[in-house]
Order: sequence, then C-alpha cells, then structure tokens
Amino acid sequence: MSRTSQKIKNLILHVEQLKEKEFYHEFEENPQVFPVIAEMIENRECQFLRPINIRLRAFRVRELFQVQGRLETGVRLSCCRCLKWFDAPLASDFDLTYTKEMPGLMDVMDTKEIEITVEEIGMFYFKGEEINLQQGIQEQVVMAWPLQPLCDENCKGLCPTCGSDLNRGDCGCQREPVSNKFAVLKNLKLDKT
Repeated sequence: MSRTSQKIKNLILHVEQLKEKEFYHEFEENPQVFPVIAEMIENRECQFLRPINIRLRAFRVRELFQVQGRLETGVRLSCCRCLKWFDAPLASDFDLTYTKEMPGLMDVMDTKEIEITVEEIGMFYFKGEEINLQQGIQEQVVMAWPLQPLCDENCKGLCPTCGSDLNRGDCGCQREPVSNKFAVLKNLKLDKT
C-alpha cells in the first residue's frame, strides 16, 4: 500500500461493505490530506486547530451509493474587516451520491441535446470497487467556509486613512461617510472618439 493511500484509508469505502447493509463510520482526518485545504494552509489563509471529525452513514440504493454525515473542526481565520486572527467552529452536514454511471439519464435524453457531467448533477463518479470520499468531503469543508470571516458581527474594521484598528478606539482621522457608491465616478472623463 502506498504512502498516499495509507493517509486516506478512512476516506475509502469498499463497495462490498455496502452490498447488504448500511455502513457507519466515525473518524478524524488530517486537513492536509485534502489538496485544496492543504494549499490554503500553506498560503497561510487559515490554520486548523484540530483534525476534521467526520461521522458518516453510507448505503446503497440500486446503482447509487449514498454517503450522508457531518463534519466538524475548528479553524483560525483572519477577519475580513480588521485582519485580526480569531478562532471559529466549522461544521457541515453533507449528502453525497456516488455512481459508476449515470443511471437512466442517457436512456431518456439524446446525448447531442445535452452535455452534462456526473459532477454537474451533484454526483461523483468512481471506478472499480472503491469509492474515494476525498474530493466530496473536501468540497463540503470548502462550502462550509464563511464567505466573509468576521471576528465579531460588530467589528468596525480598519481606518481607511491610517490603518488603525477601530475596535480599539477612534483614531481621530476625519472620515467622510460615502453616501453614494457611484460618487467617485462624477469626475470621470471618457474619451468620446
């Protein structure tokens, strides 16, 4: 067994396990085994405070394999307003579908009329007798990520003039409130040629 496959052994489901009954599994996974997350850590976009705890239930529905569960971890993020690092929980429920082929879809539709991939309809394709959950779980972690991480809902951010953290107090700079977002365009001159 290669070193890579040893690292993700918890993320591999064997089709044989799902032939007759449901399969339950709870484990912790190092965030570094997910390529996109490893890159985020390497780029210092975040820090993981603990491994990702994954609880899942997998079962078969004809030719489809359903994987439902929950993932939880803790992350350290940079606030998008004041840039201060803060700790936050990260959790997500997930429902993933895996298939060897697109069941029944190609029987109904002409392939010239529609080009659609398994991933576009929310399914993951697998070959052989093993289902690799790595990509599906990675997507769930990324989708649970806050779009605008805030250390506090009422974070005042940084002064646009001097860069002081306004959460610590007023810096004394004169700041004019911008009433119209398009006001900066009033002096814009365009060449009419």
